[in-house]
Amino acid sequence: MKLGMVFGYSGAHVKIPMDLIKAAEALGYDSAWSAEAWGSDAVTPVAWVLAQTTKIRAGTAIMQMAARTPSMTAMTAMTLDQLSGGRFLLGIGPSGPQVIEGWYGQPYGKPLLRTREYISIMRKIFKREAPLTHEGEHYQIPYKGPGSMGLGKPLKSILHGNPDIPIYTGVATQKGVELAAEIANGCFMIWANPDRADVFAPAIDAGIAKANDGRTRADFDFAPFVRMAMGPDIAKCREQMKHHLALYIGGMGAREKNFYNDYTKRLGYEAAAVEIQDLYLAGKKDEAAAAVPDAYVDEVCLVGPEAHIKEQLARWKAAGARGEVGTMVISANSADELRVVAENIL
Repeated sequence: MKLGMVFGYSGAHVKIPMDLIKAAEALGYDSAWSAEAWGSDAVTPVAWVLAQTTKIRAGTAIMQMAARTPSMTAMTAMTLDQLSGGRFLLGIGPSGPQVIEGWYGQPYGKPLLRTREYISIMRKIFKREAPLTHEGEHYQIPYKGPGSMGLGKPLKSILHGNPDIPIYTGVATQKGVELAAEIANGCFMIWANPDRADVFAPAIDAGIAKANDGRTRADFDFAPFVRMAMGPDIAKCREQMKHHLALYIGGMGAREKNFYNDYTKRLGYEAAAVEIQDLYLAGKKDEAAAAVPDAYVDEVCLVGPEAHIKEQLARWKAAGARGEVGTMVISANSADELRVVAENIL
């Protein structure tokens, strides 16, 4: 099992934790990942990181697909791949309709279909086997629709890209995981219980079977994010995680359509998921956080004193040994936290 770290997106001012990233590199971490919402973008920080490191890979978790055409994303990936000596990792995802329609002014469309078309176009660009053409619901290349001048022609990338640039997708559903296993190299999950491979293993197996390209489960990187808060007071550490979990379980989506709420139910916390959502949507955010069970926090996060975290890491290491988790993507606040994980996993 490999280790990655996620440094996310910036707040009001751009801030990239190069000290943590360099510490991760020195500790043997495989990757560092940026993010984007509706402020700092995901690509510029990755370029910054790749320029200041020599071994660690860096990627986007995730680039929002509707913000860029697949051709633009492919150009960006090929450029960063060559400039970094093959250390760039391409993570894409559909984001959510609130962001895509509310920020980018683009139709959300069908996220799984968009992902399939997007990756197909990028693979064609990377391989350069023929001039680019694509006829799909979300993308038509060359474009011949409304406003077209009718002058577009198929083109082949000037840049000779790496045909094997790793592609990851952000997922939140069983169908998303299955699609990722079929057409991508890996996927990110917002959080995971390392003892519950049964939740996604059937979807991964089904996707690989559909691909029918000789790949096995070992070739697919299931890479969940693992938030971490190390400290002597486990209750305070858990409280930090509970506010994050409550935001997603209770507030990310409508009552009838919240992927993270459904996911929490599948992980065995149906009653808690209902209560958290009811409280959060009623504006009682602190009460919603308090309703997140301690056991759930301990199952999907790393919290508390170092000794307790070592016990938690044993479960993750076992999942890696079974081939159920490919990369732990750690969200840490200090080099000491990164060290504890590295010492117990690598």
